[in-house]
Amino acid sequence: MYMDPKLQAAPQRSRVTVMQGMVETTDQSDVVLTTVLGSCIAACLFDPIARVGGMNHFLLAEPNSSQTNADTHYGIYLMELLINEMLKQGAAKSRMKAHIYGGGNIHKNMQPIGQRNSELAERFLNTENIIITHRDVGGSNARRVDFLAALGKARCRHVDGAAAPAAKPTPIPVKAVGDVEFF
Repeated sequence: MYMDPKLQAAPQRSRVTVMQGMVETTDQSDVVLTTVLGSCIAACLFDPIARVGGMNHFLLAEPNSSQTNADTHYGIYLMELLINEMLKQGAAKSRMKAHIYGGGNIHKNMQPIGQRNSELAERFLNTENIIITHRDVGGSNARRVDFLAALGKARCRHVDGAAAPAAKPTPIPVKAVGDVEFF
C-alpha cells in the first residue's frame, strides 16, 4: 500500500469524488480526486511536466462480443476518455505516468471481475506506452484512493471485509398491470 504523508496535511484541499462511470481531470495542485473501489478499477494518470492529472472509475473491462458499443461502464471507453480529457488540458501522452488501484475479487463465489478489470487496465496502458509507476490491485479487500492528480501523488487505504457494512437488500415495490404482475 502506497501512502503519501503529504496527502494528510493541508486540510484546505478540495475533494472531488469519482463515482463509477466517471472521469475527472485537473491541473489544480490543491484538488484531491477520491474514490472507493471493490472489483472496480481506478486508473490515475498524470503528466509531471504539464502538471495535469486525472482519475477514472470503471465497473467492467470491456463489452462482450455481442455488444456493438462501449459506454461509461467499461474500462476500454473510460481509459480513452481519461487520456483525451488530459490532452485537452495540455498533457502529452508520451509523458503520462499511471497508478492503478482496485480490481479486488471481493466475493469469493463470483466470477473474477476484479482480475479482468486490472488485466485490461495494464494491457491498455502497456499498449499506449504509458508507464505504470504504481499498482495496488487484486486481493479481496475494498480500497479508498485519494489522488493529488496534478502532482501525481496518491494514497491507497485497504478496507478489511469485516469492517465494511453488510449489504442490505432493498425491497423493490411490485407494480400490477392488468392481470399480469411484474416482479
